Amino acid sequence: MKTLLLATVMMALGYSPLVAQDVDKGERAYNAGDYAKALTEWLPLAERGNASAQSNLGVMYHNGEGLKQDTARAFLLYSLAAKQGHANAQFNLGLMYALGDSIPQDYSKAVKWWHLAAEQGVASAQFNLGHKYAKGEGLQQDHIEAVKWWHLAAEQGHAGAQSNLGNRYSRGQGVQQDHAKALRWWRLAAVQGNPKAQYNLAVMYALGKIVVQDYATAHMWFNISSNNGHKTAAKGRDNAAARMSFEEISVARQRAKDCISSKYQNCGF
Repeated sequence: MKTLLLATVMMALGYSPLVAQDVDKGERAYNAGDYAKALTEWLPLAERGNASAQSNLGVMYHNGEGLKQDTARAFLLYSLAAKQGHANAQFNLGLMYALGDSIPQDYSKAVKWWHLAAEQGVASAQFNLGHKYAKGEGLQQDHIEAVKWWHLAAEQGHAGAQSNLGNRYSRGQGVQQDHAKALRWWRLAAVQGNPKAQYNLAVMYALGKIVVQDYATAHMWFNISSNNGHKTAAKGRDNAAARMSFEEISVARQRAKDCISSKYQNCGF
């Protein structure tokens, strides 16, 4: 998924309190939808070399927020900030290289910038870097490294990384097979709305793997996963329903509604 990160002020970069306050003013204006004021605050700072302002201004140019969309200008601003070590700019620059967004697609350069951002703790960069290690795109395929970076992102609450970790623990790829850990990571991702994790969780309940076999709970998670766009979850739900009574199906449907309406706070865990 294409996600651009707005910079946060990093006092560790050595900016004066007054400059930091100006960057903050721009961020508050941006979050309030006042792009003109954000531009007024960030533009002079960016011209003076402030990395946070450059990165944020790059997002505005990239999205066409408050000014005409200009991805070439966004690329330039991301590059200036990224070379100063700005983590969010490094992530966004990597994203442009990975997608071939107004520049030639280059996975090796994407990996380079994501690696730098990942080392600074950007969860989305860690997730993307893990994906490239798993696929062997832009670097040598290494499933152990993929798991390493997904672990770091997952510990920060990244649902995609949690789902992928569940997959790897289930298959024993890049890590020792451990179905209990697979279940743990899928549960964490499922309650964040990740349809793949919801589907895999449903499968575990349908098969009775690590958990007590429970077609009603399987039906619930298949139903939720299908509702979130998983293409084959409806078939799994129907297969579970074939083993359930009408009353059990009704209860499972209500449980799915309750789980969703509670924003995954009332899902039976």
